[in-house]
Amino acid sequence: MSHTLCETKQKMPLQLQCGTKKTAVTRPCRIEQFAFESSSPEIPGLSGKASLNEDRQISENQNFTYPVFIPGDTGKFKSAIIMLHGLNERSWTKYYPWAEYLAITTGRPIILFPIAYHMNRGPAEWSNPRVMAELVTKRKSLPENRGAMSFANAALSQRLTDLPDRFFWSGLQTVSDITGLVKKIRDGAHPLFHKNADIDLFGYSIGAFLAEIILMANPGKLFTDTRLFIFCGGSIFSQMFGVSKLIMDTPAYNRLLQFYCSEWPTIYGKSKPGNLSSDDPLIKAFSAMIRPDHFKTERESFFAGAKNRISGIALQKDQVMPYSGIKACMGDKTTNECIELIDFPFDYTHEIPFPDHGKIDKKLTREAMNKVLVKSAAFLS
Repeated sequence: MSHTLCETKQKMPLQLQCGTKKTAVTRPCRIEQFAFESSSPEIPGLSGKASLNEDRQISENQNFTYPVFIPGDTGKFKSAIIMLHGLNERSWTKYYPWAEYLAITTGRPIILFPIAYHMNRGPAEWSNPRVMAELVTKRKSLPENRGAMSFANAALSQRLTDLPDRFFWSGLQTVSDITGLVKKIRDGAHPLFHKNADIDLFGYSIGAFLAEIILMANPGKLFTDTRLFIFCGGSIFSQMFGVSKLIMDTPAYNRLLQFYCSEWPTIYGKSKPGNLSSDDPLIKAFSAMIRPDHFKTERESFFAGAKNRISGIALQKDQVMPYSGIKACMGDKTTNECIELIDFPFDYTHEIPFPDHGKIDKKLTREAMNKVLVKSAAFLS
């Protein structure tokens, strides 16, 4: 299944500005959808195992499609960029101009890969206001909830409150899926790519967190040379602030923080057969990304050693993924070398960095987007 970009919501050429020269991109960029069948990782003996096994029956999460923005018309490619999105997102629309620009500018296909239970990998009712109305009312009655409750975050908030383990297992399944996809590409079994094609990552928000873990764990030794561009991400987990009508409500955030900052170390540290092992590279990488005081030397040493493969942009007013959280993750020196802190001359948020509501001059938001995309394309080219 494929169609050109002009058949999507982006009907006009994307206006790009490189320095002081403005260019209208008119070269073709088509989108193709590729089917994917996920193979859920086996679940060791954790609390809530029954609920996690129920999650594995969600068909949308197991069989789905992912879009690829492809520059040009024909032929196979020697490299790709995998773009990873934020937490609780259900639509790729925000990412279309990002993917279009990167595909055309770098000449590389951009794979928009959905995190487990996100985008088209979750039931439609999770984002249906009518279906979520009763749950919204229920969660609004919780004494902790202070105004961040909405139909958009109701499903995720309830799921994480009931079983915070889901945050980890969603990430683990996604890493497993991406590893499988990259192996397929490297084996020459993907129709778009030559064998041993290079793979780089573009991570936004929690997608950047996931990408950092992938680089650190390096599953299958497939990501040894992979580069990562980070936008609005890169923070240590404990300094993220996910309370938002578009992400999760206060009770869910508090439960998630308590679970991973206080309870998680005792779970992965158990030595009983069948339980999580701290020797697993993914467990070690994930655990190193939770608190700044845990595995500080190992984590900062990794990022210092990988600094030539990491670049990014953080936003001054980002309250979800603050720049201070990136420093707590990578260390001051590496952060200063890899991540540029900037601000935009208009009101924005982490969730909506480039507002398109008519109240802000579109020239300003376009220039802001250009700044991010030009830097990312230059790094990933």
